Amino acid sequence: MSVETVTIERLGLHGDGVAPGPYGPVHVPFTLPGETVSIAVNKTEGTVMSQRDFSPARQTPPCRHFGPEGKNGTCGGCNLQHANDETYHAFKRSIVVDALKSKALPLHVEPLVIARPGERRRAVLTVRRLEKELLLGYSQAGSHHIVNIEECPIASPGIVRRLATIRTVASSMAVNADPFRVVVLETLSGLDLAFEGIKGLSDRQRRMAIETVLTLPGIARLSLNGEIFVEPQKPMLDFGGTLLCPPAGGFTQATRQAEDAMTGLVLTHLKKCKRVADLFSGSGTFALRLARQSRVHAVEGEERALKALDAATRGVPGLKPITTEKRDLFRRPLMASELKVFDGVVFDPPRAGAEMQAKEIAKSGIKRVAAVSCNPMTMVRDLRILFDAGYTIASVTPIDQFLWSPHVEAVALLQK
Repeated sequence: MSVETVTIERLGLHGDGVAPGPYGPVHVPFTLPGETVSIAVNKTEGTVMSQRDFSPARQTPPCRHFGPEGKNGTCGGCNLQHANDETYHAFKRSIVVDALKSKALPLHVEPLVIARPGERRRAVLTVRRLEKELLLGYSQAGSHHIVNIEECPIASPGIVRRLATIRTVASSMAVNADPFRVVVLETLSGLDLAFEGIKGLSDRQRRMAIETVLTLPGIARLSLNGEIFVEPQKPMLDFGGTLLCPPAGGFTQATRQAEDAMTGLVLTHLKKCKRVADLFSGSGTFALRLARQSRVHAVEGEERALKALDAATRGVPGLKPITTEKRDLFRRPLMASELKVFDGVVFDPPRAGAEMQAKEIAKSGIKRVAAVSCNPMTMVRDLRILFDAGYTIASVTPIDQFLWSPHVEAVALLQK
């Protein structure tokens, strides 16, 4: 390990400052372009020892838990609270621009759809019982240490004001000192608490957790590893005017604002399509809204998600038919011959992307395609497949859903 004085040149893909080092680029957390810092260098990682110049783009972090100077640790939930809005928004958009450049694709990149504090309706917290206290928060950057949070500016007010309630429930679920997780989802009817990673919960502790929830206001459901313990009220979400009860611990978009932005783009692009395939459909984020204007075939590998979608459609007036199919689209993508009955398709895969499915869409000749992604690098790989097959990219819109993090969503609209 050596100590070097360097000047930060740019922000890297993960939000760290990047500077030239003795053996190549060095990544320095919590720094900004133009700043001169003395760092302890360990291979490609640098730790700030002292700082001489500060960027005019630097701001005071809004959360007491952020950064090396955090009150009780460096919370790993955010990377970029120290960057002002202009710098941060430009960085987020540049991730998508650079990804498109890497595949020599047209740069039809729209302005970033921004995220604001207090919008996160879904948060994943880590819990650990110690001898004298219960830790509830986010893991410190680069370690397993849990930062015990007292506030969280990215989370919705409905989650923040119930942190004490979440602690009480988590305490009743803690078996030993092993860490575990709780996925907190704010719904129309209260918090949905989905615990994961707890082993050896006794019947007595199960009863105690249920009794605890029943004495607390504002908890809609308690589950462990997908098993529902108690459900005082069904946790409900509004998908474009259709109410849906998501599976316990199932995937949900982290903010309603980002979800609305994504679905708005997709619905407008596929407005004139009569039959739409919704691939990697989940519980129906797009399908339930698309069914207001088109017949929809929703394909998803998770059976619980499809059951939730099917239950949501019952008795809802104004919906066109929605059919569902349980299918692993990574192993068995919808083939070009199967896709030919559709005139529009939307696909929203996990971070691995949808390479095999994109190849089948490319061969199908479907006129309008909406590609939704949480990983710009796999998105551009899939877009290149469609582009090479004769699709034009009408637009790519970056969407910030995970505030002050390096993660960015994108919606690409294509036509043939």
